Amino acid sequence: MDYFIETAPLETLQADCTMIGVYQDLQLCLPANALDNNTRNLINSVINRGDIKGKLGDSVLINVVPNSAIERILLVGLGENKPLSAKNFRKALYAAVNSVKKPHLKAVACSLAECSVSNSDWQWKTRQIVEVFSDAVYQFTALKSDKETESKLEKIIISAPQEQITLAQAGLAQGKAIAEGVALTKHLSDLPGNICTPTFLAEQAIELGKKSDKLTINILEESDMEALGMHVFLSVSRGSREPAKLISLNYQGGDKDSKPIVFVGKGLTFDAGGISLKPGPGMDEMKYDMCGGAAVLGTLLAAAQMNLPLNIIGLIPSSENLPDGYANKPGDIWTSMSGKTVEILNTDAEGRLILCDTLTYAERFNPDVVIDLATLTGACLVALGRVPSGLLGNDDALCNDLLTASETANDSLWRLPLWEEYQEQLKSNFADLANIGSKDGGTITAACFLSQFTKNFRWAHLDIAGTAWRSGPTKGATGRPVPLLTQYLINRAKGL
Repeated sequence: MDYFIETAPLETLQADCTMIGVYQDLQLCLPANALDNNTRNLINSVINRGDIKGKLGDSVLINVVPNSAIERILLVGLGENKPLSAKNFRKALYAAVNSVKKPHLKAVACSLAECSVSNSDWQWKTRQIVEVFSDAVYQFTALKSDKETESKLEKIIISAPQEQITLAQAGLAQGKAIAEGVALTKHLSDLPGNICTPTFLAEQAIELGKKSDKLTINILEESDMEALGMHVFLSVSRGSREPAKLISLNYQGGDKDSKPIVFVGKGLTFDAGGISLKPGPGMDEMKYDMCGGAAVLGTLLAAAQMNLPLNIIGLIPSSENLPDGYANKPGDIWTSMSGKTVEILNTDAEGRLILCDTLTYAERFNPDVVIDLATLTGACLVALGRVPSGLLGNDDALCNDLLTASETANDSLWRLPLWEEYQEQLKSNFADLANIGSKDGGTITAACFLSQFTKNFRWAHLDIAGTAWRSGPTKGATGRPVPLLTQYLINRAKGL
């Protein structure tokens, strides 16, 4: 979709539909009053006859607007007549865009940024419109013979007053960059494992590198990883005919001497569990085990689109995890790049195996911080559900920065403890550590395992197992945590 900022009066905008907000006390957002007068009080007559109560998320589409160039008006409930919370503003936006998808409208004018949102300016509100509308109209049709989509939206006009044009334009640029990053992440994640292999993921990184002269790509093959001593990583790919890849993206937007921010994204393009085979029901969703890697690509795309003055490294260890006569087995012991030996007690705990060697590899970049993101544990879904991603780390300042970014981005996090007592579960009689602990605190012990390889830098871990995709009738990738990571980068670029 194309997005535009327009400062002309709302009643003069040319669109198939104009969106305006209505509060529970049946008051309109300010710019809508002129529109109501222009349509001979049509809007208030619809409100007064009770067609809409103004409750948050309510909507009514007025399909006929006599004596006006405006074809339709969508009334959107905003709830109480007071500044909205950030979450309620986004709820209103989702209600609005979902109401105009099925009528197959092509151009929509949106005045909802005119309503007041607590602690939010026009830059943030404009950005949210772009992010929410883009998210709502996304559909995966690449592999369908019928490419028909639910939405026909092509053009979104965001109404803004002249005095707010600078902030609105800044929000538009940020929103478009983040929306593109989210769309790329969702598309790659929704692809099936027979198409999105480690090699395919590497090819997408190479294509991404062509979009910015500040971005260079390097692909490590299995022979390269063998030479580096990444035997724990390579133990995962032994059962697959698809060769593993370690994808490295280097974005140089800052001073050459500035330490980079390093993102490490788990890129398991399909996870059957290996010898510790997963149950059949729901196994198709294990194509989503590469959502962390896809989100690294999406975040780097957004950073490049915004031309952020930062140095950023993206590392994506990518493999499949399948059962085979050559696959690693419970009880096997492998030596990591760090020199630590790992006893494999469960081959389905493979994400931490490809991540641990990659975290060691990240040290060579002399990072300022390292943030890994992974669909790592089902225990995180049990503990936190599908609302926040789990956050653990060895540096309070870094974790607090991520929490702050999550609040701005509406991409929620919840921090879990990383206490020394949990390390006891990873002790092995035969190796330096085991790859799993007991059933208790599975998300925490997984992070404890990774922490053994992050002692030389500031590190945070995001467990996105509950937030990277949805199950059920709306099954599909969410694109998280691209908004969070991009907001973190925006804050860093501002020196926050």
